[in-house]
Amino acid sequence: MAESPLEIHVIADSTGETAVRLARAARSQFEGVHWHIVRHPMIGTVPEMVSALEAVSEAHEAGQWVCVVHTLVLPDMRRMVSDACEEMGIRELNLMGPMLDAMEEASGLDADAVPRRPVGVEADYFTRISAMEFAVRNDDGAIPDRLTEADICLVGVSRSGKTPLSIYLGYLGYKTVNVPLVPGIAPPAELAAVDRWRIVGLTIDAQRLLEIRGRRVRGLGGYGNEDGYADLAAIYDELDEVGKIQRRLGCPIMDTTGLALEESATKVIDVVDQRAKTAGTRLRRPAGSYRTRP
Repeated sequence: MAESPLEIHVIADSTGETAVRLARAARSQFEGVHWHIVRHPMIGTVPEMVSALEAVSEAHEAGQWVCVVHTLVLPDMRRMVSDACEEMGIRELNLMGPMLDAMEEASGLDADAVPRRPVGVEADYFTRISAMEFAVRNDDGAIPDRLTEADICLVGVSRSGKTPLSIYLGYLGYKTVNVPLVPGIAPPAELAAVDRWRIVGLTIDAQRLLEIRGRRVRGLGGYGNEDGYADLAAIYDELDEVGKIQRRLGCPIMDTTGLALEESATKVIDVVDQRAKTAGTRLRRPAGSYRTRP
């Protein structure tokens, strides 16, 4: 294995974000390997392409493992990359060409092949922005009167992942609120008006919660632990008490320990969607969302 970071060179005639996201997704499947993504965006001329390929060549000649991923709409530019990589013995992945070819064949039309053309605003853009703003404004149940406006309501102990999950669900287009549950303090009365099927309880492993809270307390200079906020025994008691509250609310309880945001969000959506169907209704599906199951 190479001692230096392995390099993925992204060459694009726009921002290169599509290729970067794919590279990051693939990179996550190689634990313990150091990867470095080098982006060459807005490549629109031959000199710009030559400069990008020279950077690739320099990394290759330095003995680093290199691969190239590109999203280029002009066939001539794609051929430049392909020919150069073949000559250097470097693996390259053409993301845009096969997609354009498939769409041309299916439609009988020719692609415009205009570099740097804006992708445009998708149907769900404003829905997602609005949902994210809703999640931020209603973080930690800040406006109880608006709980009933939510598509999804998350309830759980402090630092169980409610806020980032709420915002990510907002990014997906679901208006999400989160309400902290604290032993000895009754949940807001407005929570009783929320449809039961919209509510999902979050929990987390006590040891993991201790680590998260411990970092927060240290960041505050040691303040904020007077009530056992970062004490393991107190955390076990807190999780037990909050679990009882969640059960009284009649909500499913999902353990977020070790789950990525995307995985947690998928599970929450699936649970709420299924509970909505059982209740004889359905979870609002944001504009532009895609069904993966019937």
